[in-house]
Amino acid sequence: MFIRRDDVLGPSVFPRVIGVLAAVMGFGVWIAGARAAETPVAGSALGFAIYHPPAKSAGAHTADEPSIGSDWRTGAAMYQSLLTTYRVRFGSSGTPPPATWTDVSAPLTSQQTLDPILFTDATTGRTIVSQLAGECSLSEFSDNDGSSWTPSEGCGPPSGVDHQSIGGGPFAQPLAGGSPVYPHAVYYCSQAEATAFCALSTDGGLTYNPGVPIYTLAQCGGLHGHIRVAPDGTAVMPNQNCDSSPSTGGTTGNFAHQAAIVSPDNGTTWTVRTIPDSASTLRSDPSVAADAANKLYFGYEYGVHKGGDVNAEQIGGRAMITTSRDHGATWSRSVDIGAPLGIRNVTFPEVVAGSAGRAAYAFLGSSSAGDPENTTFKGFWYLYAAITDNGGSSWTLKNLTPGDPVERGCIYLAGTGNCPNPAKRNLYDFMDITVDNHGRVLVGYSDGCTGTCVTEQSKPCSNAACSTGPTASTDHYASIARETCGIGLLAKYAASLACAPSAADLAAQPADNPSQSDRASPISLRTPNHWGH
Repeated sequence: MFIRRDDVLGPSVFPRVIGVLAAVMGFGVWIAGARAAETPVAGSALGFAIYHPPAKSAGAHTADEPSIGSDWRTGAAMYQSLLTTYRVRFGSSGTPPPATWTDVSAPLTSQQTLDPILFTDATTGRTIVSQLAGECSLSEFSDNDGSSWTPSEGCGPPSGVDHQSIGGGPFAQPLAGGSPVYPHAVYYCSQAEATAFCALSTDGGLTYNPGVPIYTLAQCGGLHGHIRVAPDGTAVMPNQNCDSSPSTGGTTGNFAHQAAIVSPDNGTTWTVRTIPDSASTLRSDPSVAADAANKLYFGYEYGVHKGGDVNAEQIGGRAMITTSRDHGATWSRSVDIGAPLGIRNVTFPEVVAGSAGRAAYAFLGSSSAGDPENTTFKGFWYLYAAITDNGGSSWTLKNLTPGDPVERGCIYLAGTGNCPNPAKRNLYDFMDITVDNHGRVLVGYSDGCTGTCVTEQSKPCSNAACSTGPTASTDHYASIARETCGIGLLAKYAASLACAPSAADLAAQPADNPSQSDRASPISLRTPNHWGH
């Protein structure tokens, strides 16, 4: 929150709805409908619906950098909107089904924060909320979707003062020290000035071991993303700005590449594994996830800089993705997911995976070129999702918010331009993505363009920054995009999630502006070359 496919490559070459308020069990409960974001198309279609809590609920307009998780035992989604924790339950009928939003905020983690984060372990059902408080965090966990909470230690010192992340999954085997108290590992990671630290918890986030440095300033700079754990217990932390060997990049300028920092031994040791054809950025954190076969999917903003110099102004960002079958030792050739729809700037890449070969990649994208941190940028930002069921050989891409931009004009991320802070720092550093117990993709994001920003979007902005007047894009509206049909991430439920074709859909044509098309676009991304270390 502070300013701030299977072809392989080795790491050394080139990056609305108003609800009804009620009181239930002492929590605020809202039943809210949803608007359909599209009409499903035949074949490889994707269908999503957009959900919001009521506009006047406690956390409705504070989703500065939201987190989302899914409890597979109960089907509930957990959503963090700054200091507000929501439990969201979706109905079983309706097109789309309604959602019930319940404020289940914990006492300790609803008081203050420098950075909010929520993590839900889908299989155990434990949700951990963390609110950064300097070199540690205020933290509580719940095993019943927020009905009750238990305070925790919050971090494992030493730890950093910024951009904390919590994640977890199976322990890597063998596990030293005997059987753990909790069935899954939990990690607390955070950023310091010269390094980053990750601390392991063997009791489900109640207490943590001492923090371990995962890289140094000679290896990586920038902000790391959010830690994920593969089914085999490999922990992976993505970073936007690294090099394959120690250098002076972190002190004299930007590093060239993006990387996965990998631990095979429950956080004891960490290795920086760069993506050779990536280009670094100082804007968006990358995101990584592993499918059931432990294949990594790494989605990132490929920084496009003036003259190709990583220290020059960034004038674009591509929605790239790459995969690895060996925990990042080698990578597939990166592919530009957004190219078929003319996307030239992206932010907030988020990746989640499911059964073997199945993954989803969501991001905010704009078809406008230029530096989006400057007020000269006049583009519109939409929420996109791409899903694969063949390991990344092909993806189906969808604009989930056609006609309803998520942000308008400049967007403040790294603070390198003149986009005003705090007005246009309304989205902060990231959004989030998860998968539910039937394989549906859920994207938790913040909507910055609401009300007259949407209804009067054909009018020029009232000022250069698009931060005042009726066209201002400065909101932080809590939002969930939930898959209604299409390519599911759990093979077991794939057939039941398929979209039904209709004559109207088959006759429909894409919009003239590809960035606003509401059609799903199947994209072939096969690449023949194999490169290694």
